[in-house]
Amino acid sequence: MVSAVPPSQGSDLTWLLSDLVQRVRHTRSAVLLSSDGLTRAAHGLDQDGAERMAAIASGLISLARSAGAEFGGGDLVRQVVAELEEALLFVSSAGFGSVLAVLAGREADAGVLGYEMAQLIKSVRPFLATPARETAAGAARPPVR
Repeated sequence: MVSAVPPSQGSDLTWLLSDLVQRVRHTRSAVLLSSDGLTRAAHGLDQDGAERMAAIASGLISLARSAGAEFGGGDLVRQVVAELEEALLFVSSAGFGSVLAVLAGREADAGVLGYEMAQLIKSVRPFLATPARETAAGAARPPVR
């Protein structure tokens, strides 16, 4: 099913996610989110599912950044992959302040999915960036990388 994410949250990018899910066999759903966990566009999930996936993906990318800063010499995260019992979850940085999360069945070719995600991000990175949000005081809040 196609996402029920409101148009104000960037569903104009849903076609990109839909294309990725349809192109890579056994891929179930995809969510584009801001690095702080707000859903921008989704395919294959209803609004509640997309918001839950965005929260999970935001947490995973944040944990990976912390691990990199603590142990890896930097906080730049390219991709986090979780191998679940019945699924694969890929979470990738997708442009300034944005993250792409993709859920696929275990039968999916992880190499092909990772490559296709990287190609999508590379080809449309400027459109995936999330602008800084305004704080209550009106000053722009810098997005988390």
